[in-house]
Amino acid sequence: MASRKVILAVLFLLLLFIFPAIAFAFTGGMHTESVHRRLGERSVKADTLSHRPVQRHRKLGQETKPPQDAEFNVVSYGAVGDGKTDDTPAFQKAWAAACSSSNPATMLVPKEKDFLVKQTTFSGQCKSSVRFKLDGTLVAPGRSTWPKANMNKWIMFSNVDKLTVSGEGTMDGKGEVWWKNSCRVNKNLKCTKAPTALLLNKCNHLKVENIRLLNSQQMHMSVKDCKDVVLKHITIIAPGDSPNTDGIHIARTKDIQVMDCNIKTGDDCISIETGTENLYASKITCGPGHGISVGSLGDKNSEARVSNITINKAHLIGTTNGARIKSWQGGKGYAKNITFEDIIMEKVKNPIIIDQNYCDMDDPLMPKPCKKQTSAVELSNIQFKNIRGTSGTKEAIKLDCSDTIPCHDLVLQDVKLTFSRHGKGATSTCKNAKLKKSDNVIPKTC
Repeated sequence: MASRKVILAVLFLLLLFIFPAIAFAFTGGMHTESVHRRLGERSVKADTLSHRPVQRHRKLGQETKPPQDAEFNVVSYGAVGDGKTDDTPAFQKAWAAACSSSNPATMLVPKEKDFLVKQTTFSGQCKSSVRFKLDGTLVAPGRSTWPKANMNKWIMFSNVDKLTVSGEGTMDGKGEVWWKNSCRVNKNLKCTKAPTALLLNKCNHLKVENIRLLNSQQMHMSVKDCKDVVLKHITIIAPGDSPNTDGIHIARTKDIQVMDCNIKTGDDCISIETGTENLYASKITCGPGHGISVGSLGDKNSEARVSNITINKAHLIGTTNGARIKSWQGGKGYAKNITFEDIIMEKVKNPIIIDQNYCDMDDPLMPKPCKKQTSAVELSNIQFKNIRGTSGTKEAIKLDCSDTIPCHDLVLQDVKLTFSRHGKGATSTCKNAKLKKSDNVIPKTC
């Protein structure tokens, strides 16, 4: 009887606890499997998504690569490059294509070729920035082929913003025949105009780098009506007796740097004329030539405006002038805030010169003395600092200022110039010059 009660008790316990657990396990397992299956489906989808392309975002501060320049090789447009065939049409076609490119463009003049190019103008407005990459040689045509109506330029870039002219090539102006026919060389000839080799007109954000200009017909490079300009590592070569072959001529241009240039020519290495503002020139080697000049200013009774000019770290060798400012009688306006500093003079005639009575005869066949006039370009805040070396003339410093509007606020500081003949003492002259400061100056001046 007792054993029967035990058996009944065990069965009751089984019914109460074990069978519900088995049922729960069976039904719960099915539910769990369903959940796992759904999770598995999601993982499959995620797996599938992982093979799709993923658009990666640019990391903060990471620079995007600029689009590559489109290249337009002049040879691809028919240029021959034998120095005899007229390649002007090919150059014009290549420029038209480069200028109309929506992406930054390079017009390539390849190396180891000589391209005969006649007088031509490369005009803007271009759709994007353009680089004129000069690796070969541009050769100017003979004098007889030039249009008589307009001989003032050879290659001109006009109204081209964001232009870069660079490369390892040369512009050869073939100037010898022009010089022989100059009235400054042969006084029996009539005075005529001659071309500027490279004219840059109304080009903003301009760079000219590394090219070489050789034997220009007249001026080698002229920069006019431009803004934000860098001229760097430019070599200019012409004989010391080549007439009017200025190296770099600057007028009506703002914010310009001229750096690391080597200039050998027959006129001013750098000439700075009216309308020039904020010019900084450094590491200029000049000679032969006529030195580094501000002016001439005020010719034909015109108004001059020149300000904030710095010539720093120049080396002048055997030039006819050194640091020079020249203006005509009868002019008006101003030239102010001009500094020449850290300059070495080596056998330079007239190392430091201010001439407010400048007079240059346009026609040597009909020389006329300059008339005495009362008005003048006002010259002020002019500084000559740390200028040393030898003078090719006994007179090393010449300050020849206007009777009516004298140059004023002049500073000469740490200047030592000796006469190159056996190191003898040099002299100075001073007329109507008002010095603000003269400190440690040899030879002594006013």
